[in-house]
Formats: sequence, C-alpha cells, structure tokens
Amino acid sequence: MGLALLLGVFALCVIIGTPVAFALGIAALAAFWHEGLPLFVVFQRIVAGINVFSLMAIPFFIFAGDLMFHGGIAMRLVRFAQAAVGAVRGGLGVVNVFSSMLFGGISGSAIADISALGSILVPVMKDKGYDADYAVNVTVTSSIAGIIIPPSHNMIIFALATGGAVSISKLFLAGVVPGVLMCICLAVTAYLIAVKRGYGAEKFPGWSALAYTFASAIPGLLTAVIIVGGVLSGVFTVTESGAFGAMYALVVTLLVYRSLSWHSFKTAVISSVRTTSMVMILIACAGAFAYMLTFYRVPSKTVDLLTGITENPILILLMINAVLLLLGMIMDMAALILICTPIFLPVAHSLGMDPVQFGIMMLVNLGLGLCTPPVGTCLFVGCAVGKLPIEKAVRTIWPFYLAIFVALMLITFVPAISLTLPNLLTD
Repeated sequence: MGLALLLGVFALCVIIGTPVAFALGIAALAAFWHEGLPLFVVFQRIVAGINVFSLMAIPFFIFAGDLMFHGGIAMRLVRFAQAAVGAVRGGLGVVNVFSSMLFGGISGSAIADISALGSILVPVMKDKGYDADYAVNVTVTSSIAGIIIPPSHNMIIFALATGGAVSISKLFLAGVVPGVLMCICLAVTAYLIAVKRGYGAEKFPGWSALAYTFASAIPGLLTAVIIVGGVLSGVFTVTESGAFGAMYALVVTLLVYRSLSWHSFKTAVISSVRTTSMVMILIACAGAFAYMLTFYRVPSKTVDLLTGITENPILILLMINAVLLLLGMIMDMAALILICTPIFLPVAHSLGMDPVQFGIMMLVNLGLGLCTPPVGTCLFVGCAVGKLPIEKAVRTIWPFYLAIFVALMLITFVPAISLTLPNLLTD
C-alpha cells in the first residue's frame, strides 16, 4: 500500500503538471506520513541529497558551458567542422554531427548544443537547399553527444545515484568511445539520407583554411582537455576541474576570442543560475524519493521480478532498455537517473555488467528519450530553433532514432566499447 501511494501521488502530480522535482518531494512526504515516520526525516533526506561536495562541480560545468555558448566558441567549432568534413555529399549534415561531437564534449549539455549550433547551422542548411526537417532532425539527435562525451554533469549525477560506487573519472573516460560511435552512426545516417534526397556537397576550402580553422578552434577545444585531463592526472578533483574549466572558458572568450560582451556575460550567469537551481532542487527531492524506494525494497523486488520472468541476461537487458526508453519519453533525464539507478543497477550487477558500462548505457538510452515525444526537451528546442512543427520533424526522424538504437545495442552487449579506455588509463 505504501509503495502504491508513493508512486500514485508522484504520477498524479506529474499528470496535473506539477514540476518533477516537487512531485518527487510531495510523493516522498506522503509516503513518510503513511508509514508514520517522523516528517523531519524527509527534510533531512532532502538536505542530505545535495550535501555532497562533488555536486559543486555541476554549477561550474553548467557555467562553463553557458560561457562558451554565449562567447562565440560554437561558431569557431562549426567553421572547423565545415572545413574538415563539409566536402562530402550532403556535407552540412555531417558537419552538424561533427560539430555536436566537438561542442558537446566541451559544454556537456544537449540543450546548449542545440541552442548554440542549431541557431548557426539550421538557417545555413536551409539556405543551401536542405529540407527543414532534415536540418532539425540532425541537430536534435546529434545534440545528445553532450550527454555522453565528457565532461558531462549527468555523469556526476549518475555517480551520485550509485552512492559513490562509480568513479567519475572512469565515467568520463568510458563516454568517449560510445559518444564517438554514436556520432559515427548518426553521420552515416545523415550521409545516406542526404544522398537519397539529392543534396549537394560543399567545396573543399583547402588545407590552409583547414589548418587556420583548426588553430582558431584549439583554445575552445582545450577546455575539455583541461577539465578531463586534470581529473585523470590527479591534479584536480572533479569540483576543482569544473571551477578551473569555468575560469578558463571566461579567459578564452573574454581575452583570447574577445567575443564575450557584458550583456552575454550577464545572460550566461543568469542562465547557469537557473539551470543549477533546477538541477539541485531535483537532486534534493529525488534523495527523499529514493530513500522511500529503498525502504520499500524496490531494488531487490525488481531483481526478483525480472529474473522471475526470464533468466536470459540478453532478454533482461532488453527489458531494462525498453523500460528506460518508455520512461525517457515522459520524464526528465536527471530525475530518471536518480530514480532508476538504484532500481536497475542491482539487476545489471547481478548479470555481471560493470556499473560503468551500465551508466553509459543508461545515459545513451535516456538521451534518446530527450529526442522523442511527448516530452522530448531536445526535440521541442530543436523545432523551435528550426521553426518547424513537431509533427513534421517526428515524421522523418526515425532513421536517426534507429542509428542511436544501433549504438545503444552495441554499448549494451559489447562491454569493451565502454570499458577499454577506462581500464587502460585508470588501472
């Protein structure tokens, strides 16, 4: 009865439009009251949810991403990508994917990726004769590279959800190959669709132009190298690397590129404060909600349920992926990481899956949910940027869904894709 009340109150709050963070808190409060537990414990769990030093890295990563978004780094990355791969058939689609891989690896945010690159590339693609749905679909689906390729604040949230059982530095390394693999799948899909629709190719600008655009992009690209390299080398903690990354982004955009105006700086500060506030409130309330899930022994019951249906590890992993895909279509990613990790990680662990591999699988899976209706945040933002009705985008986006799904299956069933790099560099 208590578990039904917890889940029922949460579902009701979501249905009536209550923000997910508050829905989690209200549901936890109702369950505490039903069980006769002291209500002050709810607020202790809420405070404990964010009383973690490593979470200080999240506002720094978000601020660094906003600074780079508003400071002109995206344009330089697009120019480099266009010079490098724009000469292939339908090259601007491949440029879009390549740019997302580069910028996503710096900003760590899918929304920042769409906002920055979409506002640049989508109008250019339309002017060059590309259909609006193609331009939007490539932009939306490639944006989730920012979730997988480090540094990513969602990786920090996952590490928190595991109770510190997973190293953030290992997660950072584990995301590199899967992120590149997913982008390759998307680039191939973009190329094949471009050929089918008869899109042309851009002229190769020459090796000197390629070298110049690369040199111009280096200061921005070094942001990710400094952040990830500092953590892996032991020079910085994750929090310190985030702070240094934000300082470096400010120096690059203000003094090197000289493209950050006072107005842009204020906009970046306000945006990062808003995003950080939403993320922290969500993490805090999810802490109380996860406590009640553990109280009702949901993780162990889930293990028993799935293994009772079948003992085939392939089928169990497919079921976990199916549940995550369905939930990702209707709920916020950060909330799902915090709720689903304590439930499904024990199941995956019982099958012999490494927690790091499970984390990457979950991030790719939930990233796909950001691109799918009815609550696909990336899809909504991409359609708004491209001025395209959502129904038109959804009608032709399925080949890109398939590309991400292929990458997801490879990540799920080939552990070496996620684990080779962290095992080589951290053991």
